[in-house]
Amino acid sequence: MRIVFAGTPAPALPSLAALIASDHEVVAVVTRPDAPTGRGRKLTPSDVATLAAEHGIPILKPTRPAEPDFIRALAELEPDACPVVAYGALLPSDVLKIPKHGWINLHFSLLPAWRGAAPVQHAIWHGDDLTGATTFRLDEGMDTGPVFGTVVTPIRPTETAGDLLGELAESGAHLLTRTLDAIESGEVTAVAQPNEGVSMAPKISTEDARIDWRNPAIAVDRQIRACTPAPGPWTTRGDERLKLGPVSVRPDAPALAPGHMSVGKREVLVGTATSAVELSTVRAPGKREMSAADWARGAQLGTDVVLT
Repeated sequence: MRIVFAGTPAPALPSLAALIASDHEVVAVVTRPDAPTGRGRKLTPSDVATLAAEHGIPILKPTRPAEPDFIRALAELEPDACPVVAYGALLPSDVLKIPKHGWINLHFSLLPAWRGAAPVQHAIWHGDDLTGATTFRLDEGMDTGPVFGTVVTPIRPTETAGDLLGELAESGAHLLTRTLDAIESGEVTAVAQPNEGVSMAPKISTEDARIDWRNPAIAVDRQIRACTPAPGPWTTRGDERLKLGPVSVRPDAPALAPGHMSVGKREVLVGTATSAVELSTVRAPGKREMSAADWARGAQLGTDVVLT
């Protein structure tokens, strides 16, 4: 099939690479416009744009997918299908109608669970045992279209959102390729999503990632893993904002009040509503990330330190 791929960040790269290597013809890529990055705020192409350029694939970067010039350019490409992975913009009905087989979205959850921008983070935060990826045909709703296929994966107890998203990006790429193959051969029919089991996964903000030490240890652990690496879990010590790495729940440790710290030679513990948790890494303002024990020694902490 002639396909136009839509995607923007790194998790879309395995799918684009798999489709380039497949029997399908990637005639163009649609991605978000170049964005400022780094301290110099230099305009930088998306990860998908960079990979497409390496393979000499034409790139479309509409500011809004509703732009007439973009709609005209897409129609002129005459795509049979438009696979999409984490593109980052809603597609209007005029755009959805262009490809013969529609827009085939790869979503990183088992729909109808966790519709929205942050399905992997919410699955971890809410303590799900299983998640996966789903291919479905886009409609004008929020991840509401009929489903072609799924792949299921367990969520390991220490897995961060970054770890899990990396796994799903790879397994999902194979699912997306198989889905397009089956669409071309007529071997698959999209099935409507059930009305039961719907949950929403809105984008997680930086403020959402602030750790509430008044929660139970298991909830603190899940929140931190869900927010790693982005937007990044954090807490404060006085006026100082600290970025934290994943923690370990320590039911064997002495009880500590929520947010209160206990600093040993090789470990740093923080109290929660239940048992303490052990910090792994800390990054103070203007400093590199370091082990919690090294940070505590360098910070010369007193005897009654509280994180808030």
